[in-house]
Amino acid sequence: MYRTLGTVFSLLLSYGILLLANGLFSTLLGVRTQVEGFGTDLVGFIVASYFLGLLFGGMFAGRVVTRVGHIRSFAAFASLMSISALLHPLWISAGGWMLLRMMSGFCMAGMIMVTESWLNESASNHNRGQLLSFYMITNYLAAGSGQFLLSVGDPSEYHLFSLASVLFSLALLPVLLTRARAPVPIKSKRMPLIEIYRLAPLGVIGVFCSGLVNSSVHGLGPVFATNIGLSKTSLSLFMATLITSGLFLQWPIGRLSDRIGRGPLLVIVPVVVAIAAASLVLVTEFVFVLVGAAVFGAFVFTVYSLSAATANDMIGSDQRVQLAGALLITYGAGASIGPIVAGQFMGLLGPQGLFFYFALVSLFLSMFAILKRRRDGSPDKRKPFVVVPSTQATSNQLYLSAHDERPEKVGTSDKDKSGS
Repeated sequence: MYRTLGTVFSLLLSYGILLLANGLFSTLLGVRTQVEGFGTDLVGFIVASYFLGLLFGGMFAGRVVTRVGHIRSFAAFASLMSISALLHPLWISAGGWMLLRMMSGFCMAGMIMVTESWLNESASNHNRGQLLSFYMITNYLAAGSGQFLLSVGDPSEYHLFSLASVLFSLALLPVLLTRARAPVPIKSKRMPLIEIYRLAPLGVIGVFCSGLVNSSVHGLGPVFATNIGLSKTSLSLFMATLITSGLFLQWPIGRLSDRIGRGPLLVIVPVVVAIAAASLVLVTEFVFVLVGAAVFGAFVFTVYSLSAATANDMIGSDQRVQLAGALLITYGAGASIGPIVAGQFMGLLGPQGLFFYFALVSLFLSMFAILKRRRDGSPDKRKPFVVVPSTQATSNQLYLSAHDERPEKVGTSDKDKSGS
């Protein structure tokens, strides 16, 4: 395990710096939209553009990776992210920011695809779970730590945009200087979404609802915090608590789902999320706001993993890669729509409308799970639970890497490379 970790340390370091920069930039942009006087409904469209770019990246960025390789494509995507960060303060326009966020989303999807497929290629059947645990820790800690960088500058100036650009560029260095051999990309055939829904409706709806909620957490959370009057330091702490808390219950909820099933938890967990969201609509004291954010984040980010595991329970091992592509499209569709709808709620109800929206979506998912279980019963058809990062887009390679079995041609490729 430690030998494998050593071979991918540079990759994880680059990915961590990348998420550090992205965590800063997402919050910074939310605050800057309020400085520029953009309405919350318009901000929803700007946030949605990023996730629309993620969706397109999940569909087409793989072609770039296949054509030029992992290292070159990572460098190209990171460079474009760095350029995008610098262009925002130079091109202050809602339409311009929508285009730039769409480009950033596309690039982020490509870099996630590079990272996850590289980890899959480096892992063995015996250490894949451990390696993904390090990946998850990097994911949440880097994105959460990026929130604290907001306090080192003034969001109304250009300095923080420059800092984000520097970090995006810095993320290039470990990957470009690594001596590890990058993997050979694997092409896969997509599975029709309607077939996935027919096999695992609860999993698909759960992933879609995760997209509706999670994208709005990252994009509109800073807008909520700004509009309820939090200071810059308090806003950073609020967002960091909201995001990093998502790490703590992933494994406990996953292990519990292996014991009692995913269905019961997809009834209970969304209800807890709705209660936590309702508390954030009502409370005003900052201490209670932080507590509510911690509970909300701890539970809401488990919904994606539970939903993906539910879908996986219903399909065979030969369909995993195709399933992941379909789930990516489903999540991306929800993530593209969510901020737009959430922005409308905030425009009508004020900043608390964001968490009112979260409560409605969560209750809908819980009701759907109840109806589905009553109609179909509760078949016990579980495979081992695997944590999947709900805060970022997933790629078809991540789903493959999260399981013990691998396609025959991957094993053959590994053997050939080691023999050479």
